[in-house]
Amino acid sequence: MATSKAASAKAAPRSYRCAECGWTTAKWVGRCGECQAWGSVEEGGPVTGPRTAAGPVTAAARPIADVDVETARAKPTRIGELDRVLGGGLVPGAVVLMAGEPGVGKSTLLLEVASKVARIGSRTLYVTAEESAGQVRLRAERVGALNEHLFLAAETDLGALLGHVDAVRPSLLIVDSVQTVASAQIDGSAGGVGQVREVAAAVTRVAKERGIPTVLVGHVTKDGGIAGPRALEHLVDVVLQVEGDRSSRLRLVRAVKNRYGPTDEVGCFDLGESGIVELPDPSGLFLSRHSFPVPGTAVTVALEGRRPLVAEVQALVAPSPLSTPRRATSGVDASRVAMVLAVLERRGGVRLRDADTYVATVGGVRLVEPTTDLAVALAVASSVRDLPLPKGIIALGEVGLAGEVRPVAGISRRLSEAARLGFNRALVPLGTDPAGVPGIVAIPVPDLATALRAIANTAEETDRAAAARAAEETEARLHLITTGDR
Repeated sequence: MATSKAASAKAAPRSYRCAECGWTTAKWVGRCGECQAWGSVEEGGPVTGPRTAAGPVTAAARPIADVDVETARAKPTRIGELDRVLGGGLVPGAVVLMAGEPGVGKSTLLLEVASKVARIGSRTLYVTAEESAGQVRLRAERVGALNEHLFLAAETDLGALLGHVDAVRPSLLIVDSVQTVASAQIDGSAGGVGQVREVAAAVTRVAKERGIPTVLVGHVTKDGGIAGPRALEHLVDVVLQVEGDRSSRLRLVRAVKNRYGPTDEVGCFDLGESGIVELPDPSGLFLSRHSFPVPGTAVTVALEGRRPLVAEVQALVAPSPLSTPRRATSGVDASRVAMVLAVLERRGGVRLRDADTYVATVGGVRLVEPTTDLAVALAVASSVRDLPLPKGIIALGEVGLAGEVRPVAGISRRLSEAARLGFNRALVPLGTDPAGVPGIVAIPVPDLATALRAIANTAEETDRAAAARAAEETEARLHLITTGDR
């Protein structure tokens, strides 16, 4: 009998699991099929069939119309930009995972959220597993987040964390971060696949049972993905990504997953020495201030989620001493810029083969959608010819390899934002219907060559109008002088 049991155990199929993301497979492979990591697949236990039997239910099933929805209403965090991304606020029992690169401002933003919630008399528990309580206290003092209803605990053990939840009974729980908390019941160090899965599952279970909105801070890998098993993103209800360049104060918070609201919204924040401040109207950050038009600049309108942002593209073209000219970019997609430069030379007749070309954005904004192609092309052409674009004009359109200007989505929303900031003319793709946008004149262009001619004609009209106004002013002065002499 013992020999038979040993033989059956030996014959049982075994599974293999990735130590990085938790992906499982029936046979060993050298590279994970989920996260593409090499040498991370290890042998696990034998695969066994399900043995779970029916058990008692926690609550009887009832008609969906009888379910109380008031307990699931979102409660605002008092930070408008974050509420916009969340879909109105934090839902009781919801678990939010906030991820981002080190130093991007995750902890500062959550400390501000904890302070706002505590100011209305709701108990908030902030559990820090990366810093000491004194370090967090100093930051809270600097950003003005001290409050008697804000409780702080420095713990790295999951059991102690749950004990603090029992003692404080908070209305909001913040864990910073999920990768640095470990359970004594699970083998492995903090941050491992098993540890992260157990910590997230335990915190999620407590949040659902007690209706506590919970925010987990998550680390990211060098590729920008959330560290830990992929199951972590499935366990939580909302996944927020905090983005920002270290050289810029602008921070963007966008929803990657949201069970309670939209996933196409973005929140804008300004991270400074005194904390993080929301930016309800960030468009002015991405425009430079010139008293007169400057060659090599063009303005476009990008859509971040459903929010239009007016941004400026700058280009500099200079003769190159190199056999292979340089192509440097900042804030724009380098591959798309290279394509636009090729189309501009081939279809627009702008010589670039022996010149260094630099393209950048203003204010640290990153423009990745194809809508900015036309603005990039016009900025480069303006720099080559050393002629500024007319004042008050924007450019919208995707440039194809044949030189055509393709339609873009959300044209009315983009033009309305441009008109609000004082722009009065817009180059738009042919066939676009920008009706209903007062204060702005749409100039349809079918291709890049037509857009370049339209800019030249508009500049000539502007120069003629300026010359006419100057002549009228001169004649008026002469008339006054003559009248005065008489």
